[in-house]
Amino acid sequence: MKQERKKRVLKLALWTWSWVGSLAVATFGHQFFWNQSKTLTLVTILLNLFIGIGMIVANRNLFNHFDELEQKIHLESLAITLGLTVVVGLTYSLFDLTNIIHNDAEIGMLVGFIGITYLISLLISRKKYL
Repeated sequence: MKQERKKRVLKLALWTWSWVGSLAVATFGHQFFWNQSKTLTLVTILLNLFIGIGMIVANRNLFNHFDELEQKIHLESLAITLGLTVVVGLTYSLFDLTNIIHNDAEIGMLVGFIGITYLISLLISRKKYL
């Protein structure tokens, strides 16, 4: 059982790092590697999309391997993260649209918020149930 979990975690880690790497290539490749070629840019973006789907499937496979308590902890954390992301993300966007903030609202900030929110809510849920 423990060996199977390690295998699933490693598989998720490989998919995640592959997605991060392909995202970097898709983001910067047209600028630094292939001189604005729209065809290569489209191919790398689509490759990133398919690797991202693989990452989601690997994540789902890991979650399906969890026992009921672990699933409950993660589900609660994901629910909190989703709710906060929608509310905070739309508020952030409104700040940009109404020029309350001077910089453009960047998706990277929201992605960082998602990660931090999930981590904190997961730690709180784990403490609550374990």
